[in-house]
Amino acid sequence: MKRGKLARALVVGAALVTVGAAYAVLAPDNASGADGPQSDQVEQGRRLFAVSCASCHGLNAEGGTNGEGRDTGPSLIGVGAAAVDFQVSTGRMPAAQPGAQIPRKPPVFTVDEINALAAYVASLAPGPAVPAEESYDVSKATQEEVVRGGELFRTNCTACHNFAGRGGALPDGKYAPTLMTSTPRNIYQAMLTGPQQMPVFSDHVLLPEDKRAIIAYVVALQQRDDPGGFGLGRLGPVSEGLWGWLVGIGSLVAVAVWIGAKVPRVHRGTKDD
Repeated sequence: MKRGKLARALVVGAALVTVGAAYAVLAPDNASGADGPQSDQVEQGRRLFAVSCASCHGLNAEGGTNGEGRDTGPSLIGVGAAAVDFQVSTGRMPAAQPGAQIPRKPPVFTVDEINALAAYVASLAPGPAVPAEESYDVSKATQEEVVRGGELFRTNCTACHNFAGRGGALPDGKYAPTLMTSTPRNIYQAMLTGPQQMPVFSDHVLLPEDKRAIIAYVVALQQRDDPGGFGLGRLGPVSEGLWGWLVGIGSLVAVAVWIGAKVPRVHRGTKDD
């Protein structure tokens, strides 16, 4: 009985050694080709994060505080690669200084560095991934998609970005930025991640095809000409009325004064004359 158990144990052990040896011989080439570049990119992102982001967001992206206990940056665990790509590619991060709202500016990092940072943050916890190009490519969008996107935009976005996508003021010194310089990729990521004051429009709230339709509408706005000349920011009758009063009527008053100054005055005679 003991010999039988010992024999079975030896057979199982020999089988495990054989399988392990075979894996060691056959697997490394395939594994290094699939996992090596990804792990190298994550490591590059970790080093960049430690130098450029950890002072505000914490060394492990857990969020940071200053000496007074105030938050210097939120936790990035679980925000996903899409949020990092949006914030860094639009130059909002790294921020020069904290404020009510971080403005858009030229990006600091290269595309490869942005991809590395996004890969590192994505490795910390699951989160929204960077969307595939076909998700936001609207180069072949139909007029029907643009019209439907306009309806969705006016329903979900105009309260902050105004009907023409030119942005608008929000409470406490914050604002909705103009969309006239936003790329389709950034617009999709903004809807997906909800940066700063923007709510999150996940794929359960706005379907991917709805997001694509909204992007098609915004791109159509970006390409639209102003048939009347100067668009005045498309802010509506307030700006148009102010322009009319200050420039239009102001010019008429100036012309009337000029004409009055040029007309010769008639002097009335006196008894001595």
